[in-house]
Amino acid sequence: MEVKPTLPVGDRGEQPAAPRREPPATSRGIRTRAALVAAARVVFERDGYLDARLTDIAREAGCATGTFYTYFSNKEEIFAAVLDEAQQDMMHPGMGRVRDADDPCAVLEASNRAYLTAYRRNAKLMGLMEQVAHVDPEFRRFRTDRAEAFIARNARGIADLQARSIVDPDVDPMTASRALSGMVSRLAYGVFVSGEVDGDGREHDLDELVFTVTRLWANALRFPGHR
Repeated sequence: MEVKPTLPVGDRGEQPAAPRREPPATSRGIRTRAALVAAARVVFERDGYLDARLTDIAREAGCATGTFYTYFSNKEEIFAAVLDEAQQDMMHPGMGRVRDADDPCAVLEASNRAYLTAYRRNAKLMGLMEQVAHVDPEFRRFRTDRAEAFIARNARGIADLQARSIVDPDVDPMTASRALSGMVSRLAYGVFVSGEVDGDGREHDLDELVFTVTRLWANALRFPGHR
């Protein structure tokens, strides 16, 4: 979630540590690379990371296997590219600055909704990334770095709101962000990846999730007029 400075709610993931190739310089190269990344997502989500084959990715993209190596060195590199696109989707642009006439809670709610909706859309990849991170140190770093990026972004948002006397000035922004962002990312993983259900054994409703996490953030930071 995000409130002036963006407050995206928290997450699991990271940036690959391995150096990346320069992006293609031609329109055709850009299209081919994009087709390979889109095809890789289909194959990874369908077959899983371990069983995904480069030949299947190339076939899904409609190109020769040799073409794959023009743009990517191996399966790890294209998986990182797929995760990169998912991260861009989940690090949504933000809801704009909270001005004097704005309701900070409404901005917070919109940000939470954008994050949870994007997480649900990328849930299969989030599950795969968690699995790969357990066995691959590069992707473990990838996951940690991304989580820290979300936490730092939220902390900046909290600090800005404190400076403008909107939320509790006494909490440490980074500690508060770490606690609240972790809460939301763990909830999203449990619901959208692990399939956790509510107390009545039903799937969680998105509106209910958005309401709950927004209420918890607002109460924890003492948003004005929010009880």
